[in-house]
Amino acid sequence: MEHLFIEWLKEYGYIVLFGWSILEGELGLVMAGIMSHTGDMVLPIALIVGALGGFVGDQIYFYIGRYNKNYIYTKLHTQRRKFAIAHLLLKKYGWPIIFVQRYMYGMRTVIPMAIGLTKYSARDFALINFISAIFWASLTIIPAYYFGEELLKLLAWIKAHWYFAVPLVLTIVGSIVFTFNRIEKKLLEKRRERQTR
Repeated sequence: MEHLFIEWLKEYGYIVLFGWSILEGELGLVMAGIMSHTGDMVLPIALIVGALGGFVGDQIYFYIGRYNKNYIYTKLHTQRRKFAIAHLLLKKYGWPIIFVQRYMYGMRTVIPMAIGLTKYSARDFALINFISAIFWASLTIIPAYYFGEELLKLLAWIKAHWYFAVPLVLTIVGSIVFTFNRIEKKLLEKRRERQTR
């Protein structure tokens, strides 16, 4: 099964990378870097495909916000807290938040949609999003390409010692989630304090 999956990645790697970059991203970009290191992908093409996928994904989320406001208000009402935080961040930091939102856990899809809900220029968003996507793909794929051998050894170690790796990964992910939740809570508390003054 594992061999079949690897062969499938080798044959359809760029299509998988493009789709993965639209939906999520970082793990797919790391895999593209490793596959470029092993010669199963061409580094410049992987960079272009990864960047285009990231760009297209955020453009889709932006236009969902721009033209499907009712859908967001009715179907995504459970995400109200994240939308409130996204609006706060955009108001406080302006365009740089578009640039860095790809690295913000839990906000990758919310921030473009939240910006789409505002009157922010679609042209400006597309330009910043495009530049951001190029940086995002480059900053992930290129290091994975250069450290491909070390990453392959790490993956082999994880596979052989999964009983150590799984708790470690869960701890790291849990810490990231906890940290971002704390930051979100503090932002909302500051907003409430300003509103009550």
